[in-house]
Amino acid sequence: MSKRDYYEVLGVERGSSVDEIEKAYRKLARQHHPDRNIGEAEAEIKFKEVTEAHEVLINIEKRERYDRYGHAGLDPNDTGFGPSGSNFSDIVSDLFSAFMGGGGQSRRRGGGGPKRGNDRRQILDLQLHEVITDLRKEITVNRLEACTECSGKGTKTGKRMTCVQCQGRGEFIQRQGFFELRQACPRCQGEGTVNADPCAKCRGDGRVESPQKVEVRVPAGADTGLRLVMPGEGDAGQPGGERGDLELVVRLAEHADFQRDGVHLKTETVISFSQAALGVTIDIPTLTGKAKLTIQPGTQSHSELRVPGEGMPELRVDRRGQPISGTRRGDLRVLVIVETPQKLTERQEELLRELAGFENKEVSSPRKSFLNKLKGWFSTADERTR
Repeated sequence: MSKRDYYEVLGVERGSSVDEIEKAYRKLARQHHPDRNIGEAEAEIKFKEVTEAHEVLINIEKRERYDRYGHAGLDPNDTGFGPSGSNFSDIVSDLFSAFMGGGGQSRRRGGGGPKRGNDRRQILDLQLHEVITDLRKEITVNRLEACTECSGKGTKTGKRMTCVQCQGRGEFIQRQGFFELRQACPRCQGEGTVNADPCAKCRGDGRVESPQKVEVRVPAGADTGLRLVMPGEGDAGQPGGERGDLELVVRLAEHADFQRDGVHLKTETVISFSQAALGVTIDIPTLTGKAKLTIQPGTQSHSELRVPGEGMPELRVDRRGQPISGTRRGDLRVLVIVETPQKLTERQEELLRELAGFENKEVSSPRKSFLNKLKGWFSTADERTR
């Protein structure tokens, strides 16, 4: 049976931090530990599976090989070509070198030089009012930084020993007929030697995860899903390699009063029956303050009115493909709701009945107050005694 993906076993993403991997492992190890599941063979199998996945993913060197080659990259007996040891361009290069009498020297030999750091990706949570203008915001990024204990070298003494996987050759040899393929050893990266005195703090990687403050510039009009790439703000390279990039994915929180529709904003306002009938100019809240909204006489309930230029800034892309804010802004679209009064004074009721008479509309009978009902009862009683 083929092995399951180690990230799937632990239930973590490929870009997960060491702390996230440790947390997931501890949870699953407690759940499937044999001492808590006596006599259950399946639990023992799962415990071994999560332990194996943890041992690989917690080790930076093993994790890099696994990310690159999969399970085959962790098998010291695997000398086959393909994803486990070399990509297609390397195979072609080795074949050509062997055919031309070049001795089949792998171009991976000496691959222990500077390596570019990995890219980082994280969510950038923002409020709607923050992106009405260009924004500069300081955020915290967890990324790999050069280890201060060993100055990024991964070792204090610099001692190295022969790689046990390739026996110091730095490569594996695969013979196919007349051809001889040489592939770099995944353990020592073709060097033939490995770190004999790894730094205790960084475990020989030369880098440790550390929270760093980064200032990001967000263009006005940014919306959920926008990707902002910050070159050189990802993981540190090793040893001395260039840094990776940081990709931020914008996620806007919902606003209590406004809904976004592209560059437009939507909101609601409630007016009285008389304001709808006679017309009125009122103040409407916006993301930047207030604006005037003129409601024409005879406006019907649930009509949508517009306040030009009070929406979101237009987001454009420059020649380099970078998002920038434009000069145009969308509109504020206001849904007008006419409120029907639930309680009327006697005078208000008289006026509305008078209006209904002018309109020749049928309405319900007048409501009697308690005193009017009492007077009516006495009048009826007098008529009965006569």
